[in-house]
Amino acid sequence: MIEQPLERLCSPAIWAEGPVWLPQQDAVVFSDVKGNRMFHWARNGELSLWRSPAHYANGNARDAEGRVITCEHGRRAISRTEHDGSLTLLVERVDGKRFNSPNDVVVRSDGTLWFTDPPYGIIGDEEGYKAESQVVGCYLYCFDPRDNALHIAASDLQRPNGLAFSPDERLLYVADMSIVDFPTLGRRELRVCPVEGFKLGASSHFAQVAPGFPDGFCLDATGNLFCSCADGVIIFNPQGKQIGKIPVPECVSNCTFGGPDGNELYITATTSLYRVVLNTRG
Repeated sequence: MIEQPLERLCSPAIWAEGPVWLPQQDAVVFSDVKGNRMFHWARNGELSLWRSPAHYANGNARDAEGRVITCEHGRRAISRTEHDGSLTLLVERVDGKRFNSPNDVVVRSDGTLWFTDPPYGIIGDEEGYKAESQVVGCYLYCFDPRDNALHIAASDLQRPNGLAFSPDERLLYVADMSIVDFPTLGRRELRVCPVEGFKLGASSHFAQVAPGFPDGFCLDATGNLFCSCADGVIIFNPQGKQIGKIPVPECVSNCTFGGPDGNELYITATTSLYRVVLNTRG
């Protein structure tokens, strides 16, 4: 599956996360959560600071208009970067209560934003601002920017983190890394949920992830899932069977497909942004 070997593109971060491919710029934007900033890496090799401070940005996605949707730990909100570079705060509360710390986000083809809300940005000051949780759980939400409607899409996940739709958008895969907080009872697995309107059906086990635990991930056009782990990117087929692995010399946080042909996998891992060229497309 690997056509060209893994290459380290740059290492500017304390904890790199949330890569998103911007085709109109031929570039990747990614977060440095602990550094409270975001970087822009262009395919011509130029690295630049994209935003600082960045409200402790974590996961990012691109909407149909090419705007960047960002999970902010600092403001405990979801924002959108407009084409002129200005920021629009989209949603920051559920029933009048602040979110925990939105972590990762995906955009469905109908324009809805689906995001996870674990507590990692409020348990200390390293990735946000220490604070008490105002909601009773760690939910997965669906937000419709067309009418500002917010739905609790799922409440049966312990520590939902990364997420991605299947190619036909009938399924949503979610990383549950509750093993970090609950060593004896927590999960280190990918779960899968049927999409039912603005909500999800009951989640079920898809795959265990080790070493480490699942964080961010993405899918290719045939439904294979590329998931972060402690020492690389594990590749699962649509049935949840491991079919390969891309070793990475740093702990991986996330990955996304990009490049002019959609066959370049961009990987954020601890301090660095990596790239590997594959024979499959996102």
